[in-house]
Amino acid sequence: MSVLFILNDPPYGSERGYNALRLANALNKRDKDTDIRVFLMADAVLSAKKGQKTPDGYYNMERMLKRIAANGSLYLCGTCMGVRGLDEGDMMDGARMSTMDELANLTAEADKVLVW
Repeated sequence: MSVLFILNDPPYGSERGYNALRLANALNKRDKDTDIRVFLMADAVLSAKKGQKTPDGYYNMERMLKRIAANGSLYLCGTCMGVRGLDEGDMMDGARMSTMDELANLTAEADKVLVW
C-alpha cells in the first residue's frame, strides 16, 4: 500500500503537522511494506529546515521527518521554498525539492492521500 501525506501548516503553532507525522510513523511501524510519502507545501516546508532547536520535552519536526526520510520519501515544494527564501542547502538531509507535476504523479499513484 502507498500512502501520501500532504502537509500545509507551519511546523509549530499548530499540531496538525505533528499529528500527521505521528500517524505516518505509526503506519510505517505497523507495516514496513507500506510506502509512506510526505509532501510538504506552503509553510510546512519549514518543517524540514535543518538545525531546529526546540525546548526539552517539546516535539521536533526535523527529528520526526528524519524517520520518514529513512523509511519512506520526503518531498518539498520548490516554489514554496523559493517564496520563503529557502534552498536545498537550508534543508535537512533526505529531503528532496520537488514540483507540482511530481505531486500530481504521486497523488495519482497513491492508494491513499491524506491532506493536513
